[in-house]
Formats: sequence, structure tokens, C-alpha cells
Amino acid sequence: MNILKLLQMKGKEPIVMITAYDYPTAKIASEAGVDLILVGDSLANVVLGYDSTLPANMDEMLEHIRAVRRGAPDAFIIGDMPFLSYEVSPEEAVKNAGLMLKAGANAVKLEGGSEQVETIKKIISAGIPVMGHLGFTPQSVNLLGGHRVQGRTPESREKLLNDALALEKVGCFAIVLELVVEDVAKQITEALKIPTIGIGAGRYCDGQVLVFHDVVGLTDKEFKFVKKYANVYNVMLEAVKNYKEDVKNRKFPEEKNVFLE
Repeated sequence: MNILKLLQMKGKEPIVMITAYDYPTAKIASEAGVDLILVGDSLANVVLGYDSTLPANMDEMLEHIRAVRRGAPDAFIIGDMPFLSYEVSPEEAVKNAGLMLKAGANAVKLEGGSEQVETIKKIISAGIPVMGHLGFTPQSVNLLGGHRVQGRTPESREKLLNDALALEKVGCFAIVLELVVEDVAKQITEALKIPTIGIGAGRYCDGQVLVFHDVVGLTDKEFKFVKKYANVYNVMLEAVKNYKEDVKNRKFPEEKNVFLE
């Protein structure tokens, strides 16, 4: 996968993106043949146990990008720029985006619309591809008043469309639309020459992205926009319970598990 191929997929073949955070999840995603892997700042939630993405920092993101690259050496990997890694100044943003590429990412993603155009322009001028992110932007959860679906008012619809056009104009190669009313996401998708990738944005985006842990059922949370394809949490829980019982009852280790000579 590369950006040219991604652009050519728009309107022809749905784009599949999934998050990954470490060597094993990246290896699984790569072997499954997904088009894009996002090392999301959602690692703050599903890996580190926080209740929002805000605590994720650059050092953590870089370490997870390195692990994902080792697990998926041939994948197109996008690094999610964490809170305060790009808002302080365009220069700081370029530096942090560059660190993500040095760690193994092929591109970066950052949240925000027209207000981020100058920062995105600087990052792209440094030779770093940028994916935009509109709609519900988790790093702005406090401003948005929680996990609210976007595009329900005429003003919100107009802003989303204008922001999407601004991100395309400045050079973003794709845009994630999160928690956006379906017909608004459809309108944006049809208005853009670059792909849209939806998460809770309906059926008409050019692609879809979900969190790895939600797809495989490794979390106990339920979201309307998520389809759980397995219940790995229960499988792992049962395995650990069985291990505990075997040890307590002296069934493990068995003779085949020990060195006799």
C-alpha cells in the first residue's frame, strides 16, 4: 500500500483500516491483509487503561509505533499524533511528526479542521504525509461535551464540509470521519477527491476503521458503531482460569512439561 494506491481506491474498493498497538496485534492485522494500520492514541484507553485519549504522550506513541512496525514490516502504518504534540506550534508539530516517521510510521494523523491548516501545511512541506480527522475528535472531548454525534445541525454540517474541503486543499491524503451523521458523511465523501474513512459515520465513506480490541472482543464496552467479530476476552479469561486450576490441583506441570535429565 502507498498513498497513490490509496487514492486510486476511492470509489472503487472499500479501504480497510484497523488499529494496532504492539507486535502481536500488528502481526495479526498484517496477516489478515488490512490496507492500513493506525497506531491510535486510543492505546490510552484500550492498552493503558485511561478513560480518554488525552493522557497518551509522544514517548508512548513512538514505542508502540516501533513495536507495530516490527510486527508488520511491510504495512502502511499511520501514527496518531497525541494531545499537545501538534497544538503548541507548527515547528513542534513537524518535529514530533518526524519522530513518528523515524520510529516506523509512513504517515501521521491529527485532529482538527480549518484551525489546523497551517500546521498541516508545515508538516506536509517537510515531506510527511498527513491524514486528517473530523467529526468527533476525542482529544477535544471536553470542548464537545462528551461523545456526541456531529453533523446534526445545519451549522455543524456546513463546518464539517468546509473543514473537509480545507484539509483536502492543504494536502491531506485522506480524512477520518468519526461519529458523523451518515448523510453528512456521504455528502463529504462525494465532495472530496481524497478518501474518507469512517468510524461511526455510516455506509458511504470510502473505507472503515475500528479499534482492534473492539473487533476481537477484548473489551467489555459496547458501541453502536462497532461490530464485534469474536469474544477474545472470554476465551483468554477461561484459559487463565484453567491454568490457575491446573496449578492449584497440581495438574500442571505434567511429566511432558519437565526436564528429567
